[in-house]
Amino acid sequence: MNKPKLARDILIIRSRKTSNPKKAPQEEANGSPKHRKVRLSLCCKKGMRKSGSRETVVQHGPEDKEKVDSFRKFVFCDNSLMVGKEPGDHTLLRFLRMRNYDMVKAKEMFLNYLHWWDEFGVDEVCKDFKFDEYKEVKRYYPHGFHGVDKYGRPIYIERIGMVDIHQLFQATTIDRFVKYHVSEQEKTLNLRYPACSLAANKFIASTTSILDVKDVGMSHFSKQAKEMFKKIQKIDSSYYPETLHRLFIINAGPGFKLLWAAIKRFIENRTLVKIKVLGKDYLSDLLEDIDPSNLPKFFGGNCTCGGGGCYDDLCLLSDKGPWNDPEIIDALKVKAAEAAEMAESKDVMTMPVQTQATDPLLVLNKIDALINDANAKMQTMEAALQDAKLVLHGLVQHVDDLKKMVLVTNITP
Repeated sequence: MNKPKLARDILIIRSRKTSNPKKAPQEEANGSPKHRKVRLSLCCKKGMRKSGSRETVVQHGPEDKEKVDSFRKFVFCDNSLMVGKEPGDHTLLRFLRMRNYDMVKAKEMFLNYLHWWDEFGVDEVCKDFKFDEYKEVKRYYPHGFHGVDKYGRPIYIERIGMVDIHQLFQATTIDRFVKYHVSEQEKTLNLRYPACSLAANKFIASTTSILDVKDVGMSHFSKQAKEMFKKIQKIDSSYYPETLHRLFIINAGPGFKLLWAAIKRFIENRTLVKIKVLGKDYLSDLLEDIDPSNLPKFFGGNCTCGGGGCYDDLCLLSDKGPWNDPEIIDALKVKAAEAAEMAESKDVMTMPVQTQATDPLLVLNKIDALINDANAKMQTMEAALQDAKLVLHGLVQHVDDLKKMVLVTNITP
C-alpha cells in the first residue's frame, strides 16, 4: 500500500539525515525572496478532515489557469518589471479576483502592490524587524493564530472588547505595530499557509477568523485606534486581498448589530457572504467549522494550551498550528530548497538582456561563453586550413610528377 504524501516526505527527510548528515537541507534565510513562493502539503491531525486525494488540491480550475497565464503576460509585457522572482499563480489570481477579473484594474492594483512592497521595505522588515514588545502588546490587544479549522485553514482570533487602547500605545507605536502586522501577514503567506497545506494535504491559502466584539464601546475608537486600524485595513485590502475564507463576528450586541446593518451596504457581496454576525449563541456555528480541540476554552472549546485563568493569554500567545511542527518545517525546507534551485535555473534562462548586462557575474559568464565559442571556431578553421594545406601539398606533388613526365618525354628520342 502506498504511503500518504506526508509519510513519504518525512521518510525522505529522515533517510537523508541518516545517510548523509553533512548534506542536511540548508535552512532558508528569514525573508529570503528565493523561498517566498513555496506553496506546499502533511498528515491530517486531530480536528482536520482528511483529504480524499494524496496529491495537493489546487482551488482553481483550468479556466482560472488560462486567466492567470493571460494576466501574467499582460502584467509583464514590459521587460522593466522582470526583476527578481515572478509571483506565483495564486498571488496573481488573488488580485484578479479582487478586481472581478478585470485585467486592467487588476494590473494597476498589482503594480501598486509592487511599489508599496519596495517603499515599505517588506523584505527588510521580515529580515531585521524585532517586535520586542510582543507579549506586552498581546496583553493589551488579545489576538493571534490558534490551530486550524476542519478543512485545515489557520484560525485567527481577535478579542476587540478586551483591547486597552491607552496601555497598548504605552507599549508600542502605530508605526511599529503596522510593521509587526505586515511581518505577520508575510509569515502567514510564506509559512502558515504552506505548513497548513502540507498538514491537510490540500492547497490552503485563506484564513478562518473570529472577531469577538463583546463589550466593544466608543472607548475602542479613539483617534489613535482609528488611525492604526485604518492603516492596517488599507494594507490588508490593497496588498493582501482574497485571503479571508470566513469571518465569525461573535457576541454582537444590539448596538453592534445596528451599526452592522448600516455599514454592510458598503461591503461587496463577494466579501459579505464570508461574514457571519452572531450574538451570544455562537458556539454551534463555530463548531460546524472548528473542532473543539482547536477552539479555545474561552469560546466554548476544549483548548487551554496548558493554562487557563481569566486572561486566557496562553492560547493567543501559543501561535499553535502545523507551522510549529518540526517535521513539517523540515519538509518545507526540503521543498523550498528544491523550488529555489528550479527558480534559479529558470531565471538564468529567462532573464532579460538589460538585466543580464548589469549583472557582473552574468557578463563574465557571457564573455567566457563567447571566448569558448570563438576558440571552437578557430579550432575548426585551423583544422580546415590544415586540410587545405594537405590538398595543396598533394597538388604540388602532382604538378611535380607531371613536370618530370613531360621532361622525360622531351628527352626520349
